[in-house]
Amino acid sequence: MSTAELHTLTGAYALHALASDERAEFERHLEDCPACTQEVAELTATAARLGLAMTRTPPATLKEQVMRQISAERQEPPRVPRPAPATGAHRARALPRFALAACLAAAAAFGGIAVWQNQEARDARDQAQQSQQQAEALASVLAAPDAKVSTGKLTDGATGTVVVSRDRNKAAFLASGMPKPPSGKVYQLWFNDKGAMRSAGLMDPSSTSGGVLMNGPVDAASGIGITVEPSGGSPEPTSDPLALMNFPTA
Repeated sequence: MSTAELHTLTGAYALHALASDERAEFERHLEDCPACTQEVAELTATAARLGLAMTRTPPATLKEQVMRQISAERQEPPRVPRPAPATGAHRARALPRFALAACLAAAAAFGGIAVWQNQEARDARDQAQQSQQQAEALASVLAAPDAKVSTGKLTDGATGTVVVSRDRNKAAFLASGMPKPPSGKVYQLWFNDKGAMRSAGLMDPSSTSGGVLMNGPVDAASGIGITVEPSGGSPEPTSDPLALMNFPTA
């Protein structure tokens, strides 16, 4: 394996996803590569903090349910060769009229479809780049050497974890098991500045677990609050906090 390829294995190594021979080769590479060593340390710390925030004890009945489903699952039927396709005039007669019409319509619309697909591809690429930048910023806080972690219980058995890096002047919030907000509502995060709430961004209403980098600097904030707000968020809280969490101090 080339050195360039080894540089790309830091994430897989941190998550113990390498085969034994690849792992041994990568560990030899780490002895001479400070950059990969540092990246592995940061990714390992990030994975540990994410795991701490997202851990959930499976129900006692899970194994029984899985084993019962396995025993009842039908196996795939044996594969049989498909009959040879019709050829010549017979094949043309076998093609339904609506299929011919669909082919003609598709050919006529192909130019418009190509333009639409190109725009969709650009939008998807831009969204992927933005998501990657957000993930990297979140990972930077989670893996910060001075990062401090505090975990507490939220409503309905949910768990919240706050990670603060004073050096980076940033904070992250990780939730596990939060109920979805009511229709047309969203969870909004707030910095608690000596009792005054400063907006720190919105959580994804479609996800009940995950991490988000809080918008804005930590500055003198002593903790965070979570409220339910109208879709799009509010300039100030319009409901009582679901939870208030203090930033860790040690």
